[in-house]
Amino acid sequence: MRRNKISIIGAGNVGATCAHWAAIKELGDVVLVDVVEGMPQGKALDLAQSGPVEDFDGAFLGTNDFRDTANSDVIVITSGMARKPGMTREDLLEANKQIITKVVSSCVQHSPNAILVVVTNPLDTMTYLAKHVSGFPKNRVLGQAGVLDSARFRTFVALELGVSVEDVQALVMGGHGDTMVPLPRYCTVSGIPISELASKERIDAIIARTRDGGAEIVKLLKTGSAFYAPAASTIQMVEAIVRDKKRILPCAAYLEGEYGLKGIYFGVPVKLGSRGVEEVVELKLTAEEMQLVKVSGEAVRKSISELKL
Repeated sequence: MRRNKISIIGAGNVGATCAHWAAIKELGDVVLVDVVEGMPQGKALDLAQSGPVEDFDGAFLGTNDFRDTANSDVIVITSGMARKPGMTREDLLEANKQIITKVVSSCVQHSPNAILVVVTNPLDTMTYLAKHVSGFPKNRVLGQAGVLDSARFRTFVALELGVSVEDVQALVMGGHGDTMVPLPRYCTVSGIPISELASKERIDAIIARTRDGGAEIVKLLKTGSAFYAPAASTIQMVEAIVRDKKRILPCAAYLEGEYGLKGIYFGVPVKLGSRGVEEVVELKLTAEEMQLVKVSGEAVRKSISELKL
C-alpha cells in the first residue's frame, strides 16, 4: 500500500522539527526541501538514523530539487525569513511574498492535488498569497496559527492554575498577531469554565501573554523565533488530514461570509480531514467577541491589501 507523501519546504528549525514530528508519528514518507545545498540532505539522513532508536519507519529524503516533491499528499511551507527582535510579522511581508510565490509555484507544478499547509509569517497574508498563486480551491489551502496560539493559551492557563495541560481546552481565533482573539468563554479545565477557577484579572493577564507569546520567545532567543511548538502544531494538522481524523482545530481558513468576514484568511475552528478544510464551524459569539473579531479581520485585510495582487 502506498504511504502518504509529506513534503516540507524549508529545512530550518521549524521545517526540520516538523519532519521530526511527522517521522515519530509515522505519518508517511518525508521530503525535506531547502535552497541551501547539503542542509536538507544532512538533516534527512540524521533523522533516518534516529529511526532504529525510536522505532519508526519511513523514507526520508533531503533535496534542493522541487521535482522530488512530485505527487505529495500534503505540502508544509515553512520557507521564509524568521522574525528578529524588534520585527513584527508584518515587517516580513515583502521578502516572504517573493519566497512564497516562488515556492508555491514550484510545488503546484509537481503536486497539483496536494493540500497546502502554510506556516510562514505573516501567516494569514501568506496563506492568502498561497491560494492566489496556486489556484487551488479554498479547502486545500490553509494556515497554521490557531493551534499554536491555543496551545500557548492552554500552557499559560495550566501554569497559572498548577494543573495538567492535558486537561485544559482553549480556543484562539483571529489573525495570527497582536489582534488575535483568545476566547476565555470557551476555555475549560476538565469541563470546568476557567472563570470558575481564576479571577478576571488573571485571565486578562493570560490573554495578554498569549497575544505576546511569539514575541516573548523571540526576545529570549535573540537570534531566532519559536520552532518546537509551531512544528508540533503544524503536524497535528497534517495528522488530521492524512489520517482523516475530522478534528475540530482552529486554522487559518478562507472565509466567504462566516463571522461577517469575506475574502480573507482568518483563524476559525474548522473540521479538518482528508479533503483539508471540510467545514468552518461558526460559533455564536457575544457582541464583545464579535467586535474583537471585526478588529482582527480589519488588520488581516489591511495586511493582505499590502500584497498589491
